[in-house]
Amino acid sequence: MVEEHHISLFEAKRTFLTSLAYRILGSVTEAEDAVQDTFLKWSQADRSAIGNPAAWLTTACTRRCIDLARSARQARVDYVGAWLPEPIQTVTDETPESASELSSSLSMAFLLLLERLAPKERAAYLLHDIFDQPYEEVAAALGVQEATCRKLVSRARTNIGKAQARNVTPPERQEELLAAFQSAIATGVTGPLAALMSQDIELRADGGGKVPAVLEPLFGRESVLDFIAGKLSEFWKDYEWQPADINGTRGALLLKDGRIAASVSFACDADGRLSGIFIMRNPDKLARIAGPGIVLQ
Repeated sequence: MVEEHHISLFEAKRTFLTSLAYRILGSVTEAEDAVQDTFLKWSQADRSAIGNPAAWLTTACTRRCIDLARSARQARVDYVGAWLPEPIQTVTDETPESASELSSSLSMAFLLLLERLAPKERAAYLLHDIFDQPYEEVAAALGVQEATCRKLVSRARTNIGKAQARNVTPPERQEELLAAFQSAIATGVTGPLAALMSQDIELRADGGGKVPAVLEPLFGRESVLDFIAGKLSEFWKDYEWQPADINGTRGALLLKDGRIAASVSFACDADGRLSGIFIMRNPDKLARIAGPGIVLQ
């Protein structure tokens, strides 16, 4: 039986564990499963022998997430169309000063960059560079030597690069982009939106093989604008728009007959130009987003 004191210790770490697990796995459902598995392991452990409960919980959750990430990577070989992380309505459990920086590590663009990394690299990078844990503690969580841990983080940084996806876009710019995108859909006139786009913009849509969606990513301003004016403007003209904070940035939920049919979020480059459009159509991944925002660090 888990004593109330030990439940309190776990609950004090729940937000952090969920935040870490979601970034590693890109799935709310899998993240919550990993955190629940961690709780079950905690409830069965000899807690009197655990000197640092926070470190123990971080280790248990991290290793469970690495196992799940390895399985997910294999499963995605058969995924139909482009894969995107499960979108979430976000509420940051931080001060205003740190919230924007943490939000940037929840963006679709950044989570897609993390997918370039092997699961252990991803976990090392997140624990050290995003959650500011020292190499010694990260190495212990991963079960590797500190020198190996440093190499994992270094390789992750190289693979991710300077990561334009970590740019913090001012809220007023995010609102401007959303308004221009919505106007382009409503009118089919893309000039104002084009003026806000980078030349090498990309558009990705995830239907999971369950609903119609463009199967391959679109690259370049001309291709993306043609798709918006020729397809989305027609298919989305009758949708109801509901602005929402999605993965730390301003986006929207698209409703048809009172049900969420899609979500859309954006990425910007260092100059504030629209560099990515991410559309979720997979109903399985939209099932949770209608609920209250998820509190993450």
